[in-house]
Amino acid sequence: MQKHWVPAFAGMSGVGKATIRPLAGAGESVKGRGMIASRSRLFAASLTVLALAMAHGVAAQETGPASAPVNPSDAHPPAIILAPGQTPEATPAEDEPEDGAPQTDAPNGDPAIDVAADEEPAAPPIPEIWSPIPTDAQGRSAYGLYLAGKLALMTGEGEKGADWLSQANALTPEQPRVREQAFTSALLSGDLDVAARLAPTADASPAFTEGGRLISAIQTFVHGDPRAANAALAARPIAAPHSRAGLMVAPWIAAAAGDWTRALAAPPTQGDALTLAFARQNRALLLEKRRDYAEAETELKALSDMPTIGALFHRAYGEFLERRGKRDEALAVYIAAVQGQAVDLATTRALVRARSGGRPPAAPDFRQGAAQALTTAAAQAVAERGNEFAVVYLRLALNLHEDSATQIQLAQVLDRVGLKAAARTALSRVGPEDPVLYANARAQLALNLAEDEQLDAALTELRAAAAAQPNDPRIALVMAGQLLQLEQHQEALDLLNGPLLNTANQGAQIHFLRGVALESLNRIPEAEAELWAAHQADPNNADTLNYLGYLWVDRGLRVDQGAGLLAQAHAADPENGNIQDSLGWAQFKQGYFDTAVVTLEEAVEKEPANAEINDHLGDAYWQVGRRREAVWLWNRVLSLDPEPERKSEVERKIANGLDDATPATGVSQ
Repeated sequence: MQKHWVPAFAGMSGVGKATIRPLAGAGESVKGRGMIASRSRLFAASLTVLALAMAHGVAAQETGPASAPVNPSDAHPPAIILAPGQTPEATPAEDEPEDGAPQTDAPNGDPAIDVAADEEPAAPPIPEIWSPIPTDAQGRSAYGLYLAGKLALMTGEGEKGADWLSQANALTPEQPRVREQAFTSALLSGDLDVAARLAPTADASPAFTEGGRLISAIQTFVHGDPRAANAALAARPIAAPHSRAGLMVAPWIAAAAGDWTRALAAPPTQGDALTLAFARQNRALLLEKRRDYAEAETELKALSDMPTIGALFHRAYGEFLERRGKRDEALAVYIAAVQGQAVDLATTRALVRARSGGRPPAAPDFRQGAAQALTTAAAQAVAERGNEFAVVYLRLALNLHEDSATQIQLAQVLDRVGLKAAARTALSRVGPEDPVLYANARAQLALNLAEDEQLDAALTELRAAAAAQPNDPRIALVMAGQLLQLEQHQEALDLLNGPLLNTANQGAQIHFLRGVALESLNRIPEAEAELWAAHQADPNNADTLNYLGYLWVDRGLRVDQGAGLLAQAHAADPENGNIQDSLGWAQFKQGYFDTAVVTLEEAVEKEPANAEINDHLGDAYWQVGRRREAVWLWNRVLSLDPEPERKSEVERKIANGLDDATPATGVSQ
C-alpha cells in the first residue's frame, strides 16, 4: 500500500510543551509513494522536534539557551573557519557563504578569510608547480599532502586530514594559507595540542591569531601550568573576535594560578549586557570558592532578578542556595523559573532533586568553571551564527572537563556546519550514566543517521533511546514515525495506540500518524476517522488537508469533498509540488483534463524527478489527446525507480495506452 505524501511536523502538541526553532528540512514535505527510496524526512522532521525539545534543556544545563538575547552592536563577526569541502579556491556554496556570513574576494581571488579585519595582508598563492618540489622523508610532496588532507576532510576523516595538512605545513612554512588550513582542520577534528602548535602568529587575521592565543593559554592550563597561562593572559588579554571567550575563561585560570586579585576583579562595565551578566556570574561562583558567601549571594540574587535575562541565572542561584542549606528558598527560585519558561530541562531536574531532598551539585572546580564559561561563550556564538567559533570553544571545554551535555551541544553545532561524521562521534561519546542525556544523544544520533539514509541504524539508536527513557512520549512519537518510514505499520500503530500517546489530550500529529498507519494497513474507515480528527484539531494544516483529500479522491470515496480539501492545501502551500500534484490528480478524477494538465505540468516543474507526478501528467496528456507526450512521460517514469505496482501499471500503459490499462492510483485495492 502506498501513500501520497507524509508531512513534516512543526510541533509536538499533546506530548509536552516545547519551544521549537526551525532547522534545515524541518518544513520540507515527503513523498509517501516510493517512500523508502526517498529521503526519510517524516522521521527527520519528527525527530527534529524531539531533539529540539530535549536539547533546549540540555544546553540550559550549563549555558542557558543559545537563543538568549544578544546586543547586535557588540556581536562577534561571523566565523571564518573553513569547513571540510571548502578549499582555499572555493567557498562551499556558489552564491552564499556558510551561515550567511558576508565575504569578499581577496586580491588573489580566494575568499577573504577575515571579515572582521579592516585590511588583510594578501597571502602568497599556493603555486600550481613548486620548484623545487618540497617533499618529506618518504618522498611525499607538499601539494600531495595538502590535497590528500583536504580530501580526507571532505570525506569526514578529520584526524587524518588534520595530520596530512600539518605535514604539508611543515614542508611549506612560507605559505600562511596552508598553516591556516592545518590549524583550522586540527581545531575541527579536536586535536587541540596540534592546533596550539600551528596557531598563526603573524600575517593572519585576528580570528586566527587570537584564536591561537586562546587555545594556547587553555591548553597550557590543561597540561597543568595555570601560572604560565595566567601570565600570558595578564600580559595581553584575548582580543576580538575571541574577546568574549577570553573574558569568560580568564578569571578561572587566574584563580587556579592563585591570582585572586585578577580572578575577583570587577567585570568591565562596557559591552553587551548578556556577556557582562555571565562574567558577573563567574565572579560570584569564584567568590563562593573564596568563601565570601554573602557577596556571592548578593551578586547571584541581583542577576536572578534582572529583567529579561534574569531567568538564565535562576538555576545557578538556586544551586548556591541549596549548597548553603537554604532549600526552601532554592525551591521558590526553581518554581519561579519553571513557571516563567517554556522548557528548561536542567532547572526542572533541579526542582525535582530539591523536592526529593537530593544532594545539590557541588560548586564547580577551576577547570569545570572554565569549561562552563566556554560553553556559555559557545552558546552566544551560536546565537550570532558563529557556529565555527562555537565548535572551537566547545572542543576546548571538553578538553578541560568531559561532560555529556557539552558533547551533545558540540554535536548540534558540528551538524550545523555540515560535519555530520564528527557530530556522530560526539554523540557516541555520551554514556548511559545519565539516562536523560543518553536518550537525547541516541535520538539525535538517529536523526543524523536517518539524514544519511541509514534508516535501520537510526531505528536501532532510537530503540536505545526508548530503552533509556521508556516513559518519554516524545521518543515514542518519533519511534512511530520512523517505523512508518520503514513500513513497519503494525508496530507503529501499537505505539500510537499505547498509553504514552493514546491520551485524552493527544494532539493532531498523533491522530495524523495513526491515520497513516491505519491506511497503510488498509483499515480505511478507521484511517478516515483519525485523519478527520487531526483535521478538526488543526483545520488549516496543509499536510493533513493534502493527505485526507488525496485519500478520498484517489479511492473514489468523496472526490468532490476531497478536491475541496486539496484546493485548501494548495492555497496554504502553493509552492509545494506534492500538494499541487494531489490537486491536479483531483482535477483529473473529476474529468477536468485540460485544467489537470496545467496543474500537473507546474507540479512536474517543482518535482521533476518524482515518478508519480510524471505518471499523473502522462495520464492527463493521454486524455487530452497528447498521446506521444504521454508515452514519453511514462517511459520517463520507468527511469525514476518507481515502486513495483506503479512500474507494472506504467508498462501496461506504454503497451496498450490508458484506455486499456487501469490507471495507477497510488494505493493498493
